[in-house]
Amino acid sequence: MLVWRITVFVLAALPLVWITAKTALNELGVDPVKELLDFLGHSALVLLLVTLCLSPLQRLRRWRGWLLVRRQLGLWAFSYASLHMLVFVALMIEWDAGRLWDELQRRPYVLIGSLALIGLLMLALTSNRYSMRRLGVHWKSLHRLVYPILILVLLHYLWVVRSDMAFWLLYALAGAVLLLFRLPLVQKRVLFGFRG
Repeated sequence: MLVWRITVFVLAALPLVWITAKTALNELGVDPVKELLDFLGHSALVLLLVTLCLSPLQRLRRWRGWLLVRRQLGLWAFSYASLHMLVFVALMIEWDAGRLWDELQRRPYVLIGSLALIGLLMLALTSNRYSMRRLGVHWKSLHRLVYPILILVLLHYLWVVRSDMAFWLLYALAGAVLLLFRLPLVQKRVLFGFRG
């Protein structure tokens, strides 16, 4: 299982290594800040969707390896989302609180993205054994926030892309399937059909 965990870690880190190399080599095109912002946001969304795939995979395949890397991938999704926000604050608006307020008023998707990041932060801070023991039965309820967070992220992404809907529709479909799978009736039917 150690090899599996290391493999997942390396795969999750590869996009960061790739974009860091592209940045260092000055190969981000005519608008490097936007390219960096988009890439990090896109990576965060993909990793969030992959993280949400792990519970259904475990239920279907009965292999505990899926759940062993769920926390790790969730933290990677949060890390990419945090870097996405850092690029926005540091490079796009250059730490200017006035510009941030203006962006929040003129572009509601900035507010929606910020709310999603705050939600991911709450999940990241409580994704350890200490928090699980401390929160007890409330831990699962708190971590179900990942579902509305996914909806916020998809809404944020929709508002950003607008003109090019192809990728958004693909991710929205994946997100909808993953959310539907959480419904008890759907789980029963899928699992029964899969095993039958």
